[in-house]
Amino acid sequence: MADTPTREGPPPEVTEEQLVAMHDDPRFVDLKRRLFRFIVPATFGFLGWYLLYVLLSAYARDFMGIVLFGHINVALLLGLGQFVSTFGIAWAYSRYASRHYDDHADALHDEIVYGRED
Repeated sequence: MADTPTREGPPPEVTEEQLVAMHDDPRFVDLKRRLFRFIVPATFGFLGWYLLYVLLSAYARDFMGIVLFGHINVALLLGLGQFVSTFGIAWAYSRYASRHYDDHADALHDEIVYGRED
């Protein structure tokens, strides 16, 4: 048996039948699709952006060394952009999950674990 944490008190006991029922439930499949709709494009987008930065750093040193103002060059701005995009993706995921995922996941969890529909 698996223990599933909840918001109040100790985790309830979850039976094997409940887990199988959850994985077979079309609403659970829909939840996984909703999650992948954000995660897959965000992951590929960020990896592409990161690899572009690495490749530019390795093979386009002249471009990366262009001074934009003061002591700030293209490489520094793109490097800082990595941090900004990381926080941006985290913020976007939080908004996406709260709008498209969390309520449905909580309802499915409560129905399967506690046997109640809200």
